[in-house]
Amino acid sequence: MFEGNIFGKLDQKIQHAIADAGYKTPTPIQDEAIPVLLKGRDLIGCAQTGTGKTAAFMLPILNHLVKVRKPRRTGHPRALVLSPTRELAAQTAENVKKYSKHAQLPFACVFGGVSQFGQVKDIKKGAETLIACPGRLIDLMTQGIIFLDQVECFVLDEADRMLDMGFLPDIKRIISKLPKARQSLFFSATMSPQIRKLAAELVTDPVEITIAPEAPTVEKINQRVMMVEKNDKDSLLVHLLESHPEWTKVIVFAKMRHGADRVNKRLFKAKIPSAAIHSDKTQNQRTRALEGFRRGDVRVLVATDIASRGIDVPDVSCVINMELPLETESYVHRIGRTARAGESGAAISFVTSSERNQLKAVERFIKKTIPVDRDHPYHSSAADRKNGKEGEGLAPAPWVHPANRNKANKKRNGRKSFLGRRQPDFGQKRD
Repeated sequence: MFEGNIFGKLDQKIQHAIADAGYKTPTPIQDEAIPVLLKGRDLIGCAQTGTGKTAAFMLPILNHLVKVRKPRRTGHPRALVLSPTRELAAQTAENVKKYSKHAQLPFACVFGGVSQFGQVKDIKKGAETLIACPGRLIDLMTQGIIFLDQVECFVLDEADRMLDMGFLPDIKRIISKLPKARQSLFFSATMSPQIRKLAAELVTDPVEITIAPEAPTVEKINQRVMMVEKNDKDSLLVHLLESHPEWTKVIVFAKMRHGADRVNKRLFKAKIPSAAIHSDKTQNQRTRALEGFRRGDVRVLVATDIASRGIDVPDVSCVINMELPLETESYVHRIGRTARAGESGAAISFVTSSERNQLKAVERFIKKTIPVDRDHPYHSSAADRKNGKEGEGLAPAPWVHPANRNKANKKRNGRKSFLGRRQPDFGQKRD
């Protein structure tokens, strides 16, 4: 079935499952990691999400569980994957379900924010694989529902994110309950001294694999800045979405939760299918929003930075930043949602005159000047001049088709905006 590539070394049941999922050839991290893990070695992997790393560690683990069958003991999983966020945990669980569907390997996914009833039910069915967030896992361990003494394969995923979120004490507590004899896998997008120190405490004689993206994420993304007044941002967003029906999946990032809700309401009024996801939403609301977005029922996902990392949604057409993030690194995580697994994408940032310093900080961070797109009816010359970019004379963004340019020109030359005001010419100063 997979003659000539590493997938062919997996058990036939796993091969059938990944063939059903449409897998044909392994990604670079899968090609390097799977042979190492099939030999039972420990691993340190430096790789970003979107490179196929979930399959890189889950396929060998499931292969081991199929090959080495043992009597199931309720509450004693044989494989443990620790995830920093509930979204990433749920996403990993979906992949486990997909990869193990022919192998009869029960699993459970546990995280906070929802009732533990359904999760405990899955554990009591004899889950051999457990995907967990640290907080809920420790709760269930304390209740005597989960025991880690039978774990043979342990994965710490997104270690840098774990440390950023303050999970280090929980991680150390969990590691202390694991058997000494186990296979340990450690994944992180970055490798700071603190991350390396944690890795050294976890793995034994590891193989190290570093997978650089085929091109830096920002190089694969067509980035543009649109200079706009603060009160026009919502209308500009609606204008772009109405002008580009080909954008079937769009993620819009807002800085604050109330901002995300405001944008979602504005899109609802414009009859654009959307959903908001942020920390004030219940886990069920967040799950429904993500599932609707993946299916295509929801065209626009409005999110705070909680969704900027660890969520791998394929075929995102465009990312739009309503505001630039306070942390410049978050900009790269945000726009990276539209360039997954080597694909290209588009990212647009709305910038006011008061945000020009944040824009310069982002440009310094990515070592690239982001072109300004003035070909829209809400262009702010005032913000453009303050940013020092007005004289650059950059070409319009390539995704603006001639028909859409004509539509925009008609708006500028007399049609009313979404706010009911006449639009000035591009060169005219906005009050």
